[in-house]
Amino acid sequence: MQTNIDFLKVENLSKTYVAGSPPVFENVNFDIQQGEFVCIIGHSGCGKTTILNVLAGLEEASSGYSYMLGREIKGPSLERGVVFQGHALMPWMTVLQNINFAVKSKYPDWPKAKITAHSEKYIELVGLGAAKQKRPSELSGGMKQRVGIARAFAIEPKMLLLDEPFGALDALTRGVIQDELLKICASTKQTVFMITHDVDEAILLSDKIMLMSNGPNARIAEIVENTLPKNRERATMHHDPMYYPMRNHLVDFLVHRSKLVQQSSHATQNQNNVRDITQRLKPRLVRPGKEQMVSNQSTQMN
Repeated sequence: MQTNIDFLKVENLSKTYVAGSPPVFENVNFDIQQGEFVCIIGHSGCGKTTILNVLAGLEEASSGYSYMLGREIKGPSLERGVVFQGHALMPWMTVLQNINFAVKSKYPDWPKAKITAHSEKYIELVGLGAAKQKRPSELSGGMKQRVGIARAFAIEPKMLLLDEPFGALDALTRGVIQDELLKICASTKQTVFMITHDVDEAILLSDKIMLMSNGPNARIAEIVENTLPKNRERATMHHDPMYYPMRNHLVDFLVHRSKLVQQSSHATQNQNNVRDITQRLKPRLVRPGKEQMVSNQSTQMN
């Protein structure tokens, strides 16, 4: 029986699409505490989106378990808001109507005036107050993605799941929306699980960064603790003495160590040649620039 008090707990999660073939990922284990912003990074095909879909209740794992607040995740729920790379707005509705529709689904007993006021609050939070009566065809790509983020926040989910939400945006728009997301998360204490391929984005946004080895048989090899101050800013965070050790650690994993972890998962000998966690099922908590690596089997991640 599940008795831990972690906000989210994933235990030995594995996914195989075709019987007899290697799993996309296996033995995935991690915890997320309430209010944490966690990013997951890995090469294409390692199963990041599948993990997110399992957490959203949109897909079932082949084995293992995922719990939120002690309850096993089975099927989609408005307790978990999802923002995909595509905005998925209803084109015949205005910005306000799109968000009203979601809010009414979550709070069907609310009067119309309360729904509208609630929706408008989140429209203002993402800076779209002047565009609330516009339809998606009248919005830029960045504005559409802001609507998707506002809609996800407006249903007040206990957890927000983001699948590369800024991947298709230009650099300037991406930066603006990242800053908006940081402000909203700071004000709402939102718990977030986000997929990204952008190392700098992960450092800017996250409290922890999970690193996945290459697939098949992918697993979370490390969990990197972001040691930069919480009130970090894009323009100045590279001045922090921990920034480059952390960035170099992440890039080195993607370029080199992720391949070593994958190779070691198939090896039957010489496992000690690999520095990263390859002999345990659970990932290590890593603090780049600090003195030691600490196994999360013996250290609580905060």
